[in-house]
Amino acid sequence: MTHRIEKDSLGELPVPVDALYGIHTQRALQNFRISGRPPHQMLIRAFGAVKKAAATVNHAIGRLGLSDVQYQALNDACDSMCRGELNQHVVVDALQGGAGTSTHMNVNEVLANHALAKLGRAPGEYEIISPLQHVNMHQSTNDTYPTALKLAGMWMLAELEQSVVGLQESFQAKEKEFSHIVKVGRTQYQDAVLTTVGRQFGAYADALGRDRWRLYKCQERLRTVNLGGTAVGTGLGAPKAYIFDVVDTLRQQTGVPLARAENLVECTQNADVYVEVSGMVCACAATLQKISSDVRFMSSGPDAGIGELILEPRQVGSSIMPAKVNPVILEAVTQVAMQVFGNDAVIKNACASGSLELNPFLPLIADNLLNSLELLSRATSMLSEKCISSIQANEEICAAHVEQSSAVATALVSQLGYETVATLVKKARNTQRSIQSLVVDEKLLTQEELDTLLSHWAVCKLGD
Repeated sequence: MTHRIEKDSLGELPVPVDALYGIHTQRALQNFRISGRPPHQMLIRAFGAVKKAAATVNHAIGRLGLSDVQYQALNDACDSMCRGELNQHVVVDALQGGAGTSTHMNVNEVLANHALAKLGRAPGEYEIISPLQHVNMHQSTNDTYPTALKLAGMWMLAELEQSVVGLQESFQAKEKEFSHIVKVGRTQYQDAVLTTVGRQFGAYADALGRDRWRLYKCQERLRTVNLGGTAVGTGLGAPKAYIFDVVDTLRQQTGVPLARAENLVECTQNADVYVEVSGMVCACAATLQKISSDVRFMSSGPDAGIGELILEPRQVGSSIMPAKVNPVILEAVTQVAMQVFGNDAVIKNACASGSLELNPFLPLIADNLLNSLELLSRATSMLSEKCISSIQANEEICAAHVEQSSAVATALVSQLGYETVATLVKKARNTQRSIQSLVVDEKLLTQEELDTLLSHWAVCKLGD
């Protein structure tokens, strides 16, 4: 026998005999063959935590209807799911109709059957532990799915924040290392004024500091959950003792500062919080794309480009051009940022398309938001570890650019005056000489005075 027969309100279906999922999952597998991938693993793990909290409270108030031994088996199954040990058994498609019911039922069935296995029972013996009567007691997809999504989001935001911290620290280290290297600062890709490589890297670090703060504050947007509200936020079918205790229990068990929404109906009905969070995540993606674009430009060459930065070679860059090495890490980070922007557009549309008491498109929101968080976290760590931490500045090239550029002119205005410096710039261009050599030759400044004006501390000081 390779299958067992399970029943639901629609009839009977064969289910693989050893499968931890059941008939509801089997129907979803038949109906939804869209993305070809399961729900995000962190969502599944978060579901394990939500189910554990629900089972804990229901058992404590005497409503679960399981013996202590049976309850412990269910509790252990929830812990296994929360640790990621049951991810491979949640097999429904990430994209599905039903506001996430297929994922939710898949979770219920896996937890019931895993608990049954712990009791030495065969999958499908639901008279002992039932996916609906026990695992799903006092719950709905409409309060468990968004709660699991918010919990997963908070976990992943914390991971992304730490990745951003690591990248920020890499830039801060390079800020110190490159603080003495004067370079040409550019606006609209044109020579502007002098700055230092260190100051430029310090600016990137500060921008990442803002992203770090945004991501930290983002977690506040997700901490309010509707668990206990059941179908539409009224708590239909759930006792008050459960409604008032289940979120507190989830907070205690996970250590995540979740709070029950004051208005469970509103929290069930609206999904605008995901738009806000996705927007802040997009701000981080924008920072990463801007940095990657700048570093690619400054490292262009190595012989016929800007060449002010030197990237550690990561892999051969061409099958036809010998010795070519491409900025592959920076290109990969840029693609991640672009993907996050695309995900954000989907999230906005899905959140705006909610209807009446529920948003039926939470699976799409979850898929895009959690994937954005995972992609950004990995890309940020990759940028820090495989690019910025090993990047070098080419001091000779930077000095040569300063020597050749009219950007030094602005540094001389305070001493020589605008008109005099403008005349020097024209003369330098006409004679193919540097402004510095003309200043010294015409005895407008001594070499020592010129060096002082063009020193790294002088070009970075705030005001005259």
